[in-house]
Amino acid sequence: MSHVALCVRFTLREGAGEPFDDLVRETTAAIRAHEPGTLVYACSEVEGAPELRVFFELYADHGAFEEHGRRPHIRHFLAECEKYTERTEIDRLRPYAGQYPAGSAQQLG
Repeated sequence: MSHVALCVRFTLREGAGEPFDDLVRETTAAIRAHEPGTLVYACSEVEGAPELRVFFELYADHGAFEEHGRRPHIRHFLAECEKYTERTEIDRLRPYAGQYPAGSAQQLG
């Protein structure tokens, strides 16, 4: 099994931090409740850059990643976040070493 990982950077519109963060909290609650294959969905502010948010996403495998994209709460998030963002940058990662959550099928490296 091969993990799927992403690093996503959102550049927010001026003043959009609070409503964007509320949307993220709503979405992450649904991810925790309904997506066992989403191993990590970590959302962070960037120190010194109030308009930036960085997400690290780790999925058990390609099927879990695909299922994540089909979920209604993710479709809602993607539609709504356009109101709050100026730019979205996505890097697909290839994990090869590290410490992964308990229950993950493999430790890498």
